[in-house]
Amino acid sequence: MPAPYWIDPNSEDVSFPDINLAAHEPDGLLAIGGDLSAKRLINAYQHGIFPWYSGDQPILWWSPDPRFVLFPEHLKISRSLKKTIRKQRFEITINKDFYAVIEHCSSIPRPGQNGTWITNEMKQAYIQLNQAGIAYSVEAWENNQLAGGLYGIALGSVFFGESMFSHKTDASKVAFSQFVQHLQSIGFKLIDCQIYTEHLESLGAKQIPRHDFSRLLQSFCQPEKYTIPIESETIGHSND
Repeated sequence: MPAPYWIDPNSEDVSFPDINLAAHEPDGLLAIGGDLSAKRLINAYQHGIFPWYSGDQPILWWSPDPRFVLFPEHLKISRSLKKTIRKQRFEITINKDFYAVIEHCSSIPRPGQNGTWITNEMKQAYIQLNQAGIAYSVEAWENNQLAGGLYGIALGSVFFGESMFSHKTDASKVAFSQFVQHLQSIGFKLIDCQIYTEHLESLGAKQIPRHDFSRLLQSFCQPEKYTIPIESETIGHSND
């Protein structure tokens, strides 16, 4: 039977079909159904799968090929971004206001998108993961006002980026670049950016084959073996 595969939302089995069985069109659609329990979400990310759907759809699970990733050591900070950083505009924090970040990510208008994929069900699931120490937010503050930020999942030494927003020019880029440098300093090996965007390509992200991504997860995404903690803290002003 071709993908997408049906997952019974009432089943205690949180496993997924092999990602190599994902559909080619639409690219990477693997399964439909299931739930957003912490166990299922963690298992999904460990295997290179993420949920992405709108409010009028069932839960859709994806594993696109190629995969868009950033190796922390390949972070690019452009001349113009360095100039913004030197202006000392933003204070960058981790987990200072996860709820506000996910709210802003869900409500900000995006070109080519009608509505949001960050449903109330998704918000609650990731807030619970944040409370469990698995999901993290990064905030960029200007004059004590939230100017931009991002959130995602940390498992093993892999950070899985979910969404970002910016109300001020370069706020999310400064937050992302400083966070990537922080992750590298504490031993993270890989950042999953999911699907291609020019925004993240400008910061050094690139596409790799899904089978390569899967092999990287086998090496770096084993939270039962080790997890590198991300402390809730201020990681500096943009002049650091």
